[in-house]
Amino acid sequence: MLRLGMIGTGNISRDALTPAIAEVEDAVLWSVLSREKNRATEFARQNSAQAPIPGFDDLRAFLADPDLDAVVIATPDKLHAEQAIAAAAAGKHVLVEKPMATTVADAEAMVAACRSADVRLGVAYHMRWHQGHRALADRVHRGDFGEIRYARAQWTFQAPDSGNWRAHDEVGRWWSLAGVGTHSLDWLRWMLTPGCGEVVEVTSTITRNILGSQHDESAAVGLQFESGAVAQFVSSALFAAPNRGEICGSKGYAYCDQTLGRGGGGRIDTPEGAIGFAEVNPYAGEIADFVTSIREGRDPEVSGEEGLRNVELLCRICQ
Repeated sequence: MLRLGMIGTGNISRDALTPAIAEVEDAVLWSVLSREKNRATEFARQNSAQAPIPGFDDLRAFLADPDLDAVVIATPDKLHAEQAIAAAAAGKHVLVEKPMATTVADAEAMVAACRSADVRLGVAYHMRWHQGHRALADRVHRGDFGEIRYARAQWTFQAPDSGNWRAHDEVGRWWSLAGVGTHSLDWLRWMLTPGCGEVVEVTSTITRNILGSQHDESAAVGLQFESGAVAQFVSSALFAAPNRGEICGSKGYAYCDQTLGRGGGGRIDTPEGAIGFAEVNPYAGEIADFVTSIREGRDPEVSGEEGLRNVELLCRICQ
């Protein structure tokens, strides 16, 4: 069993990542790190962490455990780099929540630290393990839709106010872009870069300070790829609307209805009919891939370099 330590006890850890670990046969929640030891200990108890002493509030003591194999970092964005670099120095493999960092320099330092320590570094873009998206990506990449000309993604949510930590500078840099937009950006690059090359041009319109945040509250982003294909995505903390994705090529199209999000459901339609897929937990898929990458000595499917490219583009989008 691969023993995983959870850094952070917020919503994503509680509702998605820790339950996903429980679904993976050869992984176990081993220990938990939080700012408050009582919170870490209680989280560990509630989720049956296996370490003799499972709760920590000190990063050095948490990482000093020789039985700990890897860590899952699910803390606010500006904390990722320090925690990942420390984990690498301690010989622990790292799966970090998105976006992996808030500066290109920090993301580069994380990649370099993990390469130097010969530990795996993965970035948690769970939508790559949505089975419908995987079936769609296979069809896009083998040319079923011809040359891709256009793609679009939309994922939004409605915040009641600017109370979220992402809305402020202390531990965050982006709000809607870090909450959901980074996922849409990864989805578009995953679908398009094999056939269309890299992003060569970025345009964006950003809305701020409607709810009292200087960070992006809405973002409408345009991307141009080397092939000439164009893509757009919208992220927002100001309104809730149906999540959707579109891929349009010279020989057809695909329309994704409610597949972008936390779950594994929704529907994907093409001119030839719907793409069938099993509804499974995409978070379990990303944990399973991370565990397998460690056992096989390979990069996770979403490597640190992939996460770095996402950060580079976020920095260009929201200058």
